[in-house]
Amino acid sequence: MAFKIFPPYALNNTPIYTVDLEDNVLGKANNNGSIIINKNLNPSAIKKVVDHEMVHVDQFKRGDLNYDDKNVYWKGKTYSRSKMKEGSPTLPWEKEAYNKTKQIT
Repeated sequence: MAFKIFPPYALNNTPIYTVDLEDNVLGKANNNGSIIINKNLNPSAIKKVVDHEMVHVDQFKRGDLNYDDKNVYWKGKTYSRSKMKEGSPTLPWEKEAYNKTKQIT
């Protein structure tokens, strides 16, 4: 009989970097699987932002979300970046992220 052995810790290889972002941007999930976080965040906000962006990383992995310079692609539908307010909780990929994480205040 074969047994699977699981480590007693969660494995997460997502690279997370703190960088200088615009004042109103807390973090970004990149479609290469990395996350960038605003270097000016207070320590209590960092986990909330990372949790939110990890939902987007999962969306990339599932194939539901992708983007390029002009568009965001969500479940086969194209959204023009020039016609949207990025990060808006009304966008379908953001709705999922906000529903799965605590609201960042």
